[in-house]
Formats: sequence, structure tokens, C-alpha cells
Amino acid sequence: MMPLSIDFANLHTILATLYDDMQPLCKDMMDVGKGLAGLGALFYVAVRVWQSMARAEPIDVYPLLRPFAIGICILLFPTLVLGTLNTVLSPIVQGTHKMLEGQTLDMEQYRAQKEELEREAMLRNPETAYLVSDEEFDRQLDELGWSPSDLVTMTGMYMDRAAYNIKKSVRDWFRELLELMFAAAALIIDTLRTFFLVVLSILGPIAFAFSVWDGFHSTLSAWFSRYIQIYLWLPVSDLFSTILAKIQILMLQQDIERMQTDPNFSLDASDGVYIVFLIIGIVGYFTIPTVAGWIIQAGGGIGSYNKNIGTAGALGGSVAGAAAGNMAGRAGKLIKGTAGKVFKR
Repeated sequence: MMPLSIDFANLHTILATLYDDMQPLCKDMMDVGKGLAGLGALFYVAVRVWQSMARAEPIDVYPLLRPFAIGICILLFPTLVLGTLNTVLSPIVQGTHKMLEGQTLDMEQYRAQKEELEREAMLRNPETAYLVSDEEFDRQLDELGWSPSDLVTMTGMYMDRAAYNIKKSVRDWFRELLELMFAAAALIIDTLRTFFLVVLSILGPIAFAFSVWDGFHSTLSAWFSRYIQIYLWLPVSDLFSTILAKIQILMLQQDIERMQTDPNFSLDASDGVYIVFLIIGIVGYFTIPTVAGWIIQAGGGIGSYNKNIGTAGALGGSVAGAAAGNMAGRAGKLIKGTAGKVFKR
């Protein structure tokens, strides 16, 4: 999870609240489900009793209990079906979320330590101290006179400081843009998950009712498998974010160690790797439905839909990468052009 994902926490909470608020609406479908199930049970029992009587066979009562069991599930759908499923699956969500929170806190601590070490390293170097410290910049300016050589040095200091601030601003803006896209990808997956779960919950009694009818018996198992698979999108998403956060922690630890041992270590390469992992994360988020399908299979059109989401994620990652390269190139040209104009003057 990236730092900007903290700003998206309220949106994820709203989605969770939306799911809880929409669950009572399934009661409106219970009356329709009871009607369909009752009619289906009538035909179901009548056909099997008639077949047994026509064959002069004893009536097997056990298979006839199926529509009555499904009817009980429809009558108690919010508590018996949804309540049981959510109670069984919620510990998985809570466990993966705790893993993610632990990694996120560690990552923030290491990031703050890295930024402090970077600032201290630049302050120790007299050639770069004035770039990050206003006091050092003013002190060096006060030491200069008004001779032509001092004026050239003074102009160079202003140029270097402006170039450093522009470079830092562009780098931070670009990183925040990718972090925003990363958090948006997570929000898209969570929104789709909430929408699918709400639809399955509200229309669940109808699916149960149709499963009573001959020819639709597989509807019941398909509903359960789809509900469980979509519910697991959130734990898989948290696991994916945990892995990315752990990778960032290892990168930060490595950077901190090299900064403490190598005074000439440059962070430009590290920032580039971080951007690459952000793009990987954006694409990877859209593979979460496919990974959840590996845990439990769901028939019907959910498989092809997962494939479409993965394709859209790959396309989005490609667009993000292309936009990143384009913006970085334009920013570099802008900095060079500005510096060239100042030197010509």
C-alpha cells in the first residue's frame, strides 16, 4: 500500500458500509423468491411422487426434502446464508488486513529515516548543502562579494538551486501521480467487488428459488462459488499490497545501508526502481480476480470477465508507463531549455 492510499481509506470504508446498508434490500426479493420456490417445490414434489406411483415404487422421501431446505434458506436468507458466509470468510479478510497494516507502518518509518539520511548527507557536503538548506544558502551568499567572478558564482548557485527544486518537484509530482493511479486501481477492484456482492446478495433469494426447478439445480452451487470467489478479492488484494509493501521495505533498507556506508551513493536509480514497481502494482491489481479464481472456481461468465479485467489492467499499466516516459521527457527538456536561456542571458 502506498502513502496516498491513506487518503482512499475513507472511500474503502464507505464501500464496506454500502455493502452492509444494501444487505437488508434482499428482504424485498424474499417474497418473490418464496413464490418461485413454492411453485417450483410443488412441481418438484408432484413429478417425483407421480413417477414413483407410476412405477409402483416406494416414495423416497429424502430427495423431496431438498425444496423445503432451500425454502428455509430463502426465509432466513440474510442471517442463515449471508450471515454464515460472511462470518466464515471475514477472519480471512481481517487476517490479511492486519498483515498489510504491519507492513505499511514499517514502510513509513523506513521512508522517513531514508529522507532524513538523504537530507543529512547533502548537508554534510559543502557542494550540495545550500540546495536543501536556506540558512546555508544565505550564508554562502553573504560570503560572496560583488566581483565579476562572485557574480558568476552567485548566478550559478541560483541556477543550481532552481534546477534542484524543479527536478525534485517533477520527481515528487510524478511519483504522486503514479501513487494516485495505484490507489485508484485498488479502489476500482474494491468498487467492483462491492457491486458484485451487493447484486448477489439482493438477488440471492431469486437464485435459490430457481435452483428448486429441474434444470436449474446447478444455480445454487454457482451462486455460492461466485459469492466466495468475489469475496476473496479483498484478501487477495491485501496480500498483493503486502508483498509490494515488503518489497519497498527491503529496497528502503538497502538504500539506508548504502547511504550509511557510501557517501557518494545516488538515489536516482532507487527512485526509478520505485516507479517501475508502482507500474507493476497498477497492472498487478487487475490480475486479482484471476488469482481469486485459482482459489475457488466459479462457472458461467465470471471467468471471461476476469480475463477482461486483466486485459484492461495491462492496458492501463501500458498507458501509465507511456505517460510516465512522456512526462519525464518533457520535464527534462523544460529544465534544459530553461537553463540554456539563463546561460545565454
